[in-house]
Amino acid sequence: MRNSSSSTPIISGFSYKKFVNFALEETQRHTHLIPSPLQEKFNLMKSIDQKTELEMLSFQSSKIRLLRGLTIDGSDSMQVMDFAVFPEPEFDLPIFCANCVTVGSVNIVVLDLNPLHDVIIERNYREKYYKSLMPLGLKYAELLPWGGKITSESLKFFSPIVIWTKFSSSQHNHDLLFSAFMDYYKAWLEIMDQAKEETDTSRVICNLRAQHRYLTWRAEKDPGHRLLKRLIGECNAQDLVRDFLFNGVTTLGAKTFAEYFPEYQQEDGSISEKRSMVGKSFETRPWDTGGEFIGENIM
Repeated sequence: MRNSSSSTPIISGFSYKKFVNFALEETQRHTHLIPSPLQEKFNLMKSIDQKTELEMLSFQSSKIRLLRGLTIDGSDSMQVMDFAVFPEPEFDLPIFCANCVTVGSVNIVVLDLNPLHDVIIERNYREKYYKSLMPLGLKYAELLPWGGKITSESLKFFSPIVIWTKFSSSQHNHDLLFSAFMDYYKAWLEIMDQAKEETDTSRVICNLRAQHRYLTWRAEKDPGHRLLKRLIGECNAQDLVRDFLFNGVTTLGAKTFAEYFPEYQQEDGSISEKRSMVGKSFETRPWDTGGEFIGENIM
């Protein structure tokens, strides 16, 4: 990926590509990756104005249904990374998620091990995967403070260790973000190593449905869609979102967004573009230091 044309030295030398390279190298220490069939279609694109490059890669392994990354290198000091790892449905592993946007001196970041099942309701799932990770989450919650309002609907797809933050560009902050990314990804790989294949068909189906619900939400409500439409046009953006970024939304299940989230369906049958129908949001971290949800007390 070429460097940005910004006159700010730190921005011009910064690229999310090293994050993706680290993830690939680290994953190969834990499992045998093979290229995904998606790689043939989704690999490199140019924006409509030819000034921005979109680079994609995708792999799979015995426990990983899809490891995929998108990096965007823009001519206007814009760097974007959308990196995720989706488990095979025989494993109830969290979904590793890293969404980072840098435009000029502004950085917006979501980094998380997105829970496959609702950690607010399902205590056993929360304790299984997040209890031991709370010290890691608390460390970075101090270093990378909460980034402001987030809707109650979106919150259901985040874990107690989510990093949701905004910061100004500096070498220190970018190094800190890279450190958080490395630590979180290593933690995900460790729990992947320990994961046992589910043999109960009903549990596998439950995992499959949960992942499809997650993909359906993200494919409809992910805030990065507007940027993609501007860069590559609506048709190409739709293909990229549904067939690559959230691959499985059309193959892992048949339920529609309106069936999963009926509150968003309007009288004419269309889906509301609103991020929240409940109208509730959280300005501060809605979990305590033990990972218990305390959102009802701070809304």
